[in-house]
Amino acid sequence: MNTQQEMLDTVLSEKDAELAKIAQRCLIKALDHSRAQRIKIIDERNINDTPVLEVPPQALRLFANLLGAMSRREVISFVTRGHALTTQEAAAYLNVSRPYVIKLIDEGKLSCHKVGRHRRIDFDVLSAHRKKMKQNSAAAQQELTDQAQALNMGY
Repeated sequence: MNTQQEMLDTVLSEKDAELAKIAQRCLIKALDHSRAQRIKIIDERNINDTPVLEVPPQALRLFANLLGAMSRREVISFVTRGHALTTQEAAAYLNVSRPYVIKLIDEGKLSCHKVGRHRRIDFDVLSAHRKKMKQNSAAAQQELTDQAQALNMGY
């Protein structure tokens, strides 16, 4: 099956998106009121009250974040630590063009390694660069806001 078809098959219906939103809210509410190191999920039909499943709260937060993205009908992908991405995948992750990623590599602003003739960028490097891009963007926005207020522009 091609990738486009797979993506079309995973798009949630409006009803499923709403169910994901409700489930996310329930999980977040439960997690906000819990200071537990482990959360035990018990089957109500189980007479012994022995835990059927025990999970760390961080896993439930991950599920809540996943449900949130599903409720917004966003495309979701998982990348393991240490995974290296192609320049095209890196461009998609950074929401920039592939030539721009190549330019960042050539300027030494983004490190990569080669697999044969192909460049690969570690996900951790991309994640750090994306965080830096967001910080720079927020700083520029704040600077523009400060200038607008200094000029008494009504913002």
